[in-house]
Amino acid sequence: MREHGGTTPRRRIRAWRATPAVGIVLLAALWFTPGLFDRHALALVRPYLPNASAPPPGVEAARAPLGTPPAVEDADGYRFMDSPDPEQEMVAYDPCRPVHWVVRPDGAPPGGQQLLEEAVAEVSAATGLRFVYDGTTTEGPSARREPYQPDRYGRRWAPVLITWSDAAEHPDLAGDVAGLGGSTARQAPEEPLVYVTGQITLDTPSLTSMMQRPEGVRAVILHELAHVVGLDHVDDPEQLLYGDNVGVTGFAAGDRAGLARLGAGQCVPQV
Repeated sequence: MREHGGTTPRRRIRAWRATPAVGIVLLAALWFTPGLFDRHALALVRPYLPNASAPPPGVEAARAPLGTPPAVEDADGYRFMDSPDPEQEMVAYDPCRPVHWVVRPDGAPPGGQQLLEEAVAEVSAATGLRFVYDGTTTEGPSARREPYQPDRYGRRWAPVLITWSDAAEHPDLAGDVAGLGGSTARQAPEEPLVYVTGQITLDTPSLTSMMQRPEGVRAVILHELAHVVGLDHVDDPEQLLYGDNVGVTGFAAGDRAGLARLGAGQCVPQV
């Protein structure tokens, strides 16, 4: 039957309704296959639950790496941070996503911000990783820093935190320690571990006293940034990642070889 005005008859779209029987079948499937539930259903829902410990997977993930590590000499003299998985040689940041970073500027010596930006740019060039500066923060350093802080940074992994501090606030800076650096790794089921965030804590008193030689302060920052992206200390005093500063102010061949490998990590949009 046509409606008044000669218009074309409208089709009624019937909504599909799940019957109780269908619901019972779905619940039974999930109940008797808990692995399927954990890998798929729960993985999709978990980021939206109260007190979630991780953001939705794949935030800002591109289909290909955002940069390319430079061609460098195939040199020894580097070591990766210990991997929690003995079968995974190294842990790195996802090259298909930018590495965000923020700074708590309290206590920074004059010129400190410029040195930070120069050091981050150098590590970005040495790895091919893309770093994005998100500005300042009030967050302080913590040995138990939460990698996911949606109330502060939104529904994404927290950015790398760089703070100027001292031993009174962070006891691990006591003695002759000029800085601390490292990252936090996470893993999706059946995927490799990747770093999702990190932090650097710089000792304001010792670095302020070094500001007459800004290249020395920049070397400390480069050293800690290298820890953040995945390099550990080495026994070769000619490398910047040597445990004690012996006057090296820039990355040497071994450092650069390790950084280039870390920039060629695997893309893991599932995290």
